Amino acid sequence: MRPVLNEKGQGLVEYALILVMIAIVVFVVLALLGPQVGNLFTDVNSEIEDISFLLGAM
Repeated sequence: MRPVLNEKGQGLVEYALILVMIAIVVFVVLALLGPQVGNLFTDVNSEIEDISFLLGAM
């Protein structure tokens, strides 16, 4: 059996596969939680607008 002389390409492919898997996980999480996060930001924005309106009326 001959020893493998060039393992750099194999390591690069492994890192690429890891990055692809991480990207897929991030995409799925954002797709599932995106609307909830958007609603949270909308609620926070509404509260800030209400508070600034009340402070401006004083």
